[in-house]
Amino acid sequence: MSEQTPQQRHTAADTAQPDFDTMTRDIAEVPAVEVITTVAVHLMSSAAVNLGLAEDGAAHKDLDEARKLIHALAGLVTASATEIGSYHAAPLRDGLKSLQLAFREASVVPDEPGQGPGEKFTGPVYG
Repeated sequence: MSEQTPQQRHTAADTAQPDFDTMTRDIAEVPAVEVITTVAVHLMSSAAVNLGLAEDGAAHKDLDEARKLIHALAGLVTASATEIGSYHAAPLRDGLKSLQLAFREASVVPDEPGQGPGEKFTGPVYG
């Protein structure tokens, strides 16, 4: 019985590298508008979960985390709106406003108008 190290026991099949070129697109080929909207959707989804809007709402509710995510989303949407055009920016703005209003509703002590998450970038949000 030979004494092999764990590295020596690997077969050729174990060391075969996956072909990432066929598994993913080259990031250089992804249009900027797609990257921006994808990031925005991820921020929106995470904020919604942290606002307690998911299926197991109360179990994941964390308003501090939601505030950070909404603030980051507002900065992204505001800064990129002119670059991505109104066709893409309008639904992002609508989603952002909905999250800002949901945050205000979920807060025990709502922020003053203009002081809520992201309102530094969007201005005061009213229901």
